[in-house]
Amino acid sequence: MQFFDTHAHIGLIYEDPIKQLRVVQEAKMSQVNRIVSICNSLMDFEKIYPNLKSLPNVYHAVGVAPSEVTNPGKNWIQTIEESLSLPNVVALGETGLDYFKKFGDKRSQIELFITQLELAEKNNVPVIIHNRDAGKDVLDILSERMPSAGAVLHCYSEDANYAKEILGNQKLDGIYFSFAGNVTYRNTRNLHETVLNVPLDRILVESESPFMVPAEFRNNRNMPAYIKSTVRFLADLLDMDMEKLADQLWENSCKFFRLPN
Repeated sequence: MQFFDTHAHIGLIYEDPIKQLRVVQEAKMSQVNRIVSICNSLMDFEKIYPNLKSLPNVYHAVGVAPSEVTNPGKNWIQTIEESLSLPNVVALGETGLDYFKKFGDKRSQIELFITQLELAEKNNVPVIIHNRDAGKDVLDILSERMPSAGAVLHCYSEDANYAKEILGNQKLDGIYFSFAGNVTYRNTRNLHETVLNVPLDRILVESESPFMVPAEFRNNRNMPAYIKSTVRFLADLLDMDMEKLADQLWENSCKFFRLPN
C-alpha cells in the first residue's frame, strides 16, 4: 500500500532546508511515496525547488495564489513558463479565487486566475485550483477556459450539489476533487456527502500541510505523513477496503499529473 500527497506546502511546514528534507523522509516511512510540493508565490518556489529538486519522489507545482495578487512578482508570466519546463514540475498552481480574505479586488484576482489558466493551456499542464467563497466565479471561468490537461479543486470545500453541477457539465470534464484532513471532522457533513456522490476515479487526496490536520492528529502541525489517516477515514466512509482505495487514489493521482503508475 502506498499514498500520494497531491498538495503539501513543505516550505510552510519548515523554512529550514534540512527539516524540509526530513519531512519527505518521514512521509516515505509512512508509505507516502509521492508528494507534490506547492508554493503560493514564485519567491517561495525559487527557494524551495532547489532544495527538493533532487528528490525523485517529490514533484512540484508553480503558480501565483490569489493571496499574492497585489504582488505576483517581476516578469511573473515569464517566470512561470520557464519554471514549467524544469524537471519534476508537473502542474500550474495553486491559482484561483479567494473572496474570504479579500486579497486585492475581485477583478484583479479574476485577471490573475484567467492568465494562469491560459498559461496552463499554452503549456499543456494541469491546474491546481484554490476556491474559497468564490464557487460561482470559479465555475463560470472554468466553463469558458477549462485547461485541456485538466484541473483539480484542491481542499474541496463546497457541497455535493456543487460537485454534481460540475459532473453534469461537459465543459468541465477533467475536473478532479481533492480532499484534505478536514474531511475527517465530524462537522464537515457537506464533504462527506460530496465524497459519496463523486465518481471514485475523480477523487484525489492531499495533506494541505501544515494546515487541515486530520482529526486523529488535532493540535499538531500537519505533515504529509498523516495522509494515511485521511485515506482510512475515506475508506470507512465509502465502506471500502483501505488498500483498494489507496490503490485507486494512487492511480488517479498518477493519471492527473501524468506520471507513471
